[in-house]
Amino acid sequence: MKAMEQKSKNTSPRLVRLGRKRILKGTVVSDKMDKTIVVLVEQIKQHPRYRKRYRIFKKYKVHDPDNKHKVGDKVDIQESRPISRDKKWIVL
Repeated sequence: MKAMEQKSKNTSPRLVRLGRKRILKGTVVSDKMDKTIVVLVEQIKQHPRYRKRYRIFKKYKVHDPDNKHKVGDKVDIQESRPISRDKKWIVL
């Protein structure tokens, strides 16, 4: 499995690549939609010149077909084909 994982210098440990599809780890912040959850992903980056670390937060709409994840759950999400205009991620 180590041969399949590729990490670059600018990615945080929360981002893993298996083949071509990205896998992210985050926290569910909303589950009000049907079959959709909103996941907040935090990444830590380092400024190229000043070497200061800073955090970036991004929200992703994720397909959850069983509606089993609730607010506060830690989930892994994987990139997939577009499911709707905003949903391009699925829950693992």
